[in-house]
Amino acid sequence: MKLFLIALASALLLTAPLTPAASFNMEDVQTHGQWQSMTLALGNEHHFRAVETQSYSDSTLSLNATQGVCDLPWLEMRVTLEQQQGESKTVNLVPTRLRIDEQPVVDTMAEFITERGDDGFYVHFYLADMPALIHQMGQGEQLFLGFDQGEQPPWYMTFQLEGAGRAIERMQSLCEAAAR
Repeated sequence: MKLFLIALASALLLTAPLTPAASFNMEDVQTHGQWQSMTLALGNEHHFRAVETQSYSDSTLSLNATQGVCDLPWLEMRVTLEQQQGESKTVNLVPTRLRIDEQPVVDTMAEFITERGDDGFYVHFYLADMPALIHQMGQGEQLFLGFDQGEQPPWYMTFQLEGAGRAIERMQSLCEAAAR
């Protein structure tokens, strides 16, 4: 995995001038086992997050919702790179497998994205049945991810789900309360 991240980071390093990425303020942070729930605020813009930051030192997995559209949450992974990125762009779209515990594998696609002025790349997952995934995350112990890399072996990651159910419930409650 480290070799893949080094290769990806090298491919993403750009020479364009950098502008700092938007920085949201974290509010109402609570810990739920290995997960946290929080509000992210920047002016009148509010997002709500349930996040796991303990499985990897350079990666996070989060379920996110935005004020006003709480019923459209999205799953995102962030991996820290060595440098800030010079532009926002979609780097790749890759076949991905996702599984919670012994549940059936979900075959999907994941989009790798960089944001100008940010030192990470983001993975956004295209998921058809988000309510089922959210339910399984709340009940499960581990979430397994596998990213296809063409001729190379797949890149695998595992995130712990202890506390995810409570963090997700609180994230959803914060989002719904903000909409009132």
